[in-house]
Amino acid sequence: MTIFAVGAVCVLLALFVIVFLVIAPPPKRVAIERRLAPGTEHVSAFRKATRRATEVIEQATATQERRMFSSERLELAGIRTEPSGFLIIVFAVAAVLGLIGVLIGFGSLWAVVLGVLLAAAAPLVVSAFITILTDRRRARFADQLDDTLQLVAGNLRAGHGLLQAVDSVAQHADSPTSEEFARIVNETRIGRDLGEALAGTAERMRSDDFSWAAQAIQINRETGGNLGETLQRTAATIRERNQIRRQVKALSAEGRLSAIILILLPLFVVAGVLVLRPDYLAPFVESPLGWFAIIIAIVLMAVGTVWMSAVVRVKF
Repeated sequence: MTIFAVGAVCVLLALFVIVFLVIAPPPKRVAIERRLAPGTEHVSAFRKATRRATEVIEQATATQERRMFSSERLELAGIRTEPSGFLIIVFAVAAVLGLIGVLIGFGSLWAVVLGVLLAAAAPLVVSAFITILTDRRRARFADQLDDTLQLVAGNLRAGHGLLQAVDSVAQHADSPTSEEFARIVNETRIGRDLGEALAGTAERMRSDDFSWAAQAIQINRETGGNLGETLQRTAATIRERNQIRRQVKALSAEGRLSAIILILLPLFVVAGVLVLRPDYLAPFVESPLGWFAIIIAIVLMAVGTVWMSAVVRVKF
């Protein structure tokens, strides 16, 4: 009987294909781009809804002096999205994490608890992701700094002015150096002093090496001298510091990996127990003592994470 039903469905589908796609196919439709007047932009319903949601979020957060996802922070992380649009992404991440929590604890009280906790943790997860992107971008800027100063020194020896040399770096260097130097050029074009723009970039990128280079440039502008040779020596010093930094990073790799494993291991153990035996952890949410134990565990995890991160981070 089941085989007969499957065969009947296949026959009906074949008849549907023959009638509606072969005998009487649907009329050809002209592409919407060809039906619009020249210069008119087609805006889909989804784009309209997204734009409207972005406007509502922008109006709701316009009065806040400090935002968790400000335009400066997103720009520093290399994310080219408006804060209101990025908040929609955060809401989407919260919905996905909440659904994952419900699926992990499906069939028990943990479903609601995990769903709410993971959804509430979405801003923290996204914020941590932005921090990682920012740190990586600053690290790339620091790694490119010696080549950057060499390029500036080469332009100065070729007879270009300092601002022309900075503009050349903005055009030919790799990201994020090109983006930061383009910002310097734009700031000087609207009237900001070049020394202040360089110092501001050093502060944004948290680069002591670039701060020293900016100070050397500022002193040379005030006292005179061979700036190209000065920058070349500064680049050589920074190159040696980068070599030492890479060596320290290689030597501390084992400690950093151990810290990552120790931090993630309890989370994976709890997730595995929730999937395999959700009733095993049920007493933790059924009594005040269990909730107190959960809070203490979270606090200890946070303290241990900060402690191990500080131990494996080497600064010189």
